[in-house]
Amino acid sequence: MIEYIFSEGESVEFVVGCDFEEFKRYLKRIGLYKEEGQLDNLENFLNNKLFNLIVWRRDGEIVGHAIWHETNTEEHRKGDPRDKEDRKTLRKLLGGKQDFVELHEVWLAEEHRGKGYGKQFFEFFEEFMIKKGYDRIVFYAHHPAALAICRRRGYREGGFIHIEGVAEYVFYLHLRK
Repeated sequence: MIEYIFSEGESVEFVVGCDFEEFKRYLKRIGLYKEEGQLDNLENFLNNKLFNLIVWRRDGEIVGHAIWHETNTEEHRKGDPRDKEDRKTLRKLLGGKQDFVELHEVWLAEEHRGKGYGKQFFEFFEEFMIKKGYDRIVFYAHHPAALAICRRRGYREGGFIHIEGVAEYVFYLHLRK
């Protein structure tokens, strides 16, 4: 667990892992994963270690989360091939077949946005990945705040791909320079 202190005594903790029932209550509160079966799929991915979870806590309450997984330019998850557009973009951006960590989802409850938590999360996540021995991060984003953070932190832009009808920008950071 890492804690960052902000002005006026505000703090947020980044915690690896979480009780899924608590996480499910948080997801329902913020209105994510509304479609039938989405939570079951997410729980299955987390239980089978296909995805990893980091929750953001403030005053003991979950206020945000990130989901990440190990992957490569050929597979989205173990045994789940990437589509042609995605493979082409990743190969171009990473320089061929490469393993990397995909920051799959980053979310912060609306009432906690604009406090610097996103910037602090990326600092935490990058350092955490280095400590775990990874050297590449790919992140797909479309939210203006996420785009701005990636650009400020020096992530390379690799264009965009379409995921479920949304144009997602593809960002890449090599952690060992």
